[in-house]
Amino acid sequence: MTDRGITIILADDHTIVRQGLAMLLEGEPGFNVVGEAGNGREVVSKVERLKPDVVIMDISMPMLNGIEATRQIKKAMPQTKVIILSMHCHDRYIRELFSLGVSGYLLKDSTGSDIIKAIQAAMNGDTYMSPPVSRLIIEDYVSTKKKSFREDLYSTLSNREREVFQMIAEGHSTREISDILCISPSTVKTHRSKIMDKLRIENISQLVQFAIRIGIVDIQS
Repeated sequence: MTDRGITIILADDHTIVRQGLAMLLEGEPGFNVVGEAGNGREVVSKVERLKPDVVIMDISMPMLNGIEATRQIKKAMPQTKVIILSMHCHDRYIRELFSLGVSGYLLKDSTGSDIIKAIQAAMNGDTYMSPPVSRLIIEDYVSTKKKSFREDLYSTLSNREREVFQMIAEGHSTREISDILCISPSTVKTHRSKIMDKLRIENISQLVQFAIRIGIVDIQS
């Protein structure tokens, strides 16, 4: 925490959500929203530049989803607390995000006081979860639910392959992916080939369908 209070970055691809959160948090003494981001790549860049205390992170975002953005943030800035605020309550997301070190997981039907409590808990080194998330974690622990075969395969993708996977699923061309990631088109094609081999997917249509099913691409955005 700095002399500016608790500094916060908001990451969500819906402007109205960011505006509502900013109004809520700026009205709380000691909270200071220092930046906003509409996609995963933007939030990673802003965290590295602004070094906030806390990031409020959505999962379904273009260019780079919240899971991969969290992975990059926690690697580059491990002291930054990440709190997930999402409409998704999927056991795969929850397991992976907590393994990355997030400090909280709230659903978007949470109250403003829940979000404030989550930030305060994070700054105290604690974890805060919405009740449905807590229940899912307990159920998952007790029943050890099995993931689908292809979701198991998805976990074998490298971090770079996951970035390329999302951009392909979002409809970006090889040249666009090359420019965004600063790699050659041939490297993009190599990643695409490896992704399809690892996932045992035969065409781009199947890849997009799979991305939608596991929530990497949000068809409602």
